[in-house]
Amino acid sequence: MSLESVTEQIKQKIDLATGFDAKVKFDFGDDGIIFVDATENPASVSHEDEEADCTLRCSIDTFQGFLDGTQDPNIAFMMGKLKVEGSMGLAMKLNGILED
Repeated sequence: MSLESVTEQIKQKIDLATGFDAKVKFDFGDDGIIFVDATENPASVSHEDEEADCTLRCSIDTFQGFLDGTQDPNIAFMMGKLKVEGSMGLAMKLNGILED
């Protein structure tokens, strides 16, 4: 799974989300970073390492599992495969957006 394909999937899901007004960073370690600024309309998606309201850290393979429905983010969090920094409420809201 490439960073570019995951970036495109995130962009599509964020574009469809309503009422999501935050800055989120997906940190995949050595595989890269995806930064989403949904305070803008339309939301901007980049690979910059910016300040975010919520940061999700996991492997890109684990994250792909969230997107295709083969990995439950809640279980990944409990197992330590997913780390959340910042707003946990925002992470839960993001969970709903990514699963749709």
